[in-house]
Amino acid sequence: MSTGVIIALIVIVAAVLIVAAVLTLRGRGPGRGGNLKRRFGPEYDRTVARHDGDTKAAERELAARVERHGSLRTRPLEPAERERFEARWTAAQERFVDSPREAVAEADRLLSELAGARGYPDGGQYEEQVAALSVHHAHHVDGYRRVHRAAADATHADDAAGTERMREAMVEARALFEKLIRHDHGDHRADRADRTSAARENHQPWALNRRHAKES
Repeated sequence: MSTGVIIALIVIVAAVLIVAAVLTLRGRGPGRGGNLKRRFGPEYDRTVARHDGDTKAAERELAARVERHGSLRTRPLEPAERERFEARWTAAQERFVDSPREAVAEADRLLSELAGARGYPDGGQYEEQVAALSVHHAHHVDGYRRVHRAAADATHADDAAGTERMREAMVEARALFEKLIRHDHGDHRADRADRTSAARENHQPWALNRRHAKES
């Protein structure tokens, strides 16, 4: 083999290695961060804020969540099971008018049980359950956090401001409830459930006004 051919082969191999290195760096660098930001949306910003602005640390955490839970496949609900969850949520909303604390506590339990029924980590592993939910429902998972905090806060104020905070938590949590109750991969019933849910909007206790609980 001539010297010229050998040099040409070395140049080609070097070029291939350089291209591979560049692609690897892109996959680990800003490109990954951009993908995570698009995937997690508001959850990305919350995670960065929790890490005091350290985007690298936040991205490592989010990437780890995707690695643990990205391949999770949810279990469809049976029709009767779906109806029971929906009935309990409606009852919790109605209870809010007179007993906001009890309603918030029930909403927290209900989301935990519903997520477990759909195949997410059991509610007894709250942090891991929330992490898994954030991978698949990043735009709605914070409502669950807010309800969980409100349910755990025994000193939550019973004044109008405290009641309003609980109401806002319930409203935000309901978005996750609707996603979990309606979202079935490849399930044609999900479209029908969407239409049914939209029809129920006009009958939600707080969909019409903001007077929800007795002021003490």
